Amino acid sequence: MGRKALVIGINNYPNSPLHGCVNDAKEITSLLKNNEDDSKNFDVREEYDIKSKDELSAAIQELFSGDDEVALLYFSGHGTTRNDGEYLCTPDYTENFPGVKLSDISTWISKSKCKNKTVILDSCYSGGMGNNPLMAECAELAKGVTILAASRSTECSVECNGHGVFTSLLIEALKGGASDLLGNITLGSIYAYIDKALNLWEQRPVFKTNVHEFISLRKVEAPIACKDLKSLKDFFTSPKEEFQLDPSFEFTNDPDEKHTYKKPYAIKENVDKFKLLQRLERVGLVEPIGTSHMYFAAMESKACRLTALGQYYLLLAQKERI
Repeated sequence: MGRKALVIGINNYPNSPLHGCVNDAKEITSLLKNNEDDSKNFDVREEYDIKSKDELSAAIQELFSGDDEVALLYFSGHGTTRNDGEYLCTPDYTENFPGVKLSDISTWISKSKCKNKTVILDSCYSGGMGNNPLMAECAELAKGVTILAASRSTECSVECNGHGVFTSLLIEALKGGASDLLGNITLGSIYAYIDKALNLWEQRPVFKTNVHEFISLRKVEAPIACKDLKSLKDFFTSPKEEFQLDPSFEFTNDPDEKHTYKKPYAIKENVDKFKLLQRLERVGLVEPIGTSHMYFAAMESKACRLTALGQYYLLLAQKERI
């Protein structure tokens, strides 16, 4: 049981060559192979400039064979649409047989015993992936399937500066732009990242899923230590609770320092707590009440409280979900 990925980029279309698809695929490969700390992530099979429908079909079917924990397909290349549905195009394109039909891929995926099946497509009309062929606006996804497509089933996808516009955003998301406070990057957070970056006049990404929980596609360095997140429950027992501060929490409030200081003077135990609270403030989990900075909250004996995000992570800490 492991994590495997098939990454495909096709530039070499005889009548309509592309320029960024192989670049896209190589960049995605490098990000999927390892997490940011260089630990192993996916076993990646790379396929550049596949020449035929048969080759592409065989590679995709092999990906979704077996019973792996995660099977991920990434495709960058031409896509097209016909009366009978949408296709991933191959260089042996003909008017009657342009490539591999998206509905066929859906069928192969629905029969797969892999636990999590992920499909990321940067091609024109790729939003048709997962649609019911009889009801085009309705998606039918097997359990454990997630699809992220570059554009709607009626739209083209755009290349710019040597990369697809969609994949350029995907790359930045996988580098850490879409990570949560634990350093996890999921397909849901990637979609949210890309969605916000493309306005309503541009190609629109499409996201479809039928999963019980999102898996992490890649891990990056977390902006705060997990133990610090867990410490929220040491300060707060309920979401709306306030934590009282006073000058003893501020380490510079020490008679040995050459400045004005206040009683009670700095106490090491409180100073350690306050430094932790300041780290939590820096990532948006805690905020001072009635002042703009945690320093003044301490020196003026004010309090601090959880932000909405902090309340969420408190709940996770209390339920031992982190």
